[in-house]
Amino acid sequence: MRKKIVAGNWKMNLTIPEGEKLVSEILKESGLIKDTLLIVAPPFTHLANVSILLKNSSIKLSAQNCADKDKGAFTGEVSVSMIKSTGTEYVIIGHSERRAYYSETDQIINSKIKLALNSGLVPIVCCGEVLNERESNKHFDVVSNQLKGMFDGIKPDEFKKIIIAYEPVWAIGTGKTASPAQAQEMHKFIRENMKSAYGANIAENISILYGGSCKSSNAKELFKNADVDGGLIGGASLDAKEFIEIAKSF
Repeated sequence: MRKKIVAGNWKMNLTIPEGEKLVSEILKESGLIKDTLLIVAPPFTHLANVSILLKNSSIKLSAQNCADKDKGAFTGEVSVSMIKSTGTEYVIIGHSERRAYYSETDQIINSKIKLALNSGLVPIVCCGEVLNERESNKHFDVVSNQLKGMFDGIKPDEFKKIIIAYEPVWAIGTGKTASPAQAQEMHKFIRENMKSAYGANIAENISILYGGSCKSSNAKELFKNADVDGGLIGGASLDAKEFIEIAKSF
């Protein structure tokens, strides 16, 4: 049975003391959660401190990004080995904001995935279409091409370690919303795509998270879908009670 996962992406929010306070609040509430993996993804500056706070808990730690190079003269970048050395176990790769604001391509994302896997980090790999692609009915083609490019050269025994997150970019902070049916339709499409590439056994055991403005008010309906295995949560993950309520939606 594939894992149920709720991951909180803090994005560029919270100072180190604010982040420690949030983690402490999540830890207090996390005893209410059974059979669901909780992951928090703070900024790079928080990783070492948060790792210590989470040491004796079941909550896992993720970075929000990594460099596409192993080491060297790349000022401002953070390598997978640096991330790994903090005690972090997961890394978000290919988030829509990285594509939109920092021009990350499928090829760059592919390099990051390979580095993460080689280092022992679990990649949470994002895919998804923007509004004009959805409205012009190109969303399936866009996501299919992203998956093909991002996972080029990834072997089956490597791929089964990956988590996928679907982001309907057009439904994030736009006032538009993706219905549970739309979410299920794309998640099923992604799983079918992965079946073709890696076989049914691997595809059925890959967790696919929904990353489009998931809140406690809509999480239950989203998580009821057969191919929605949890959420990659943005703003709602900055509130401990809201984050836990989302996790309780299973």
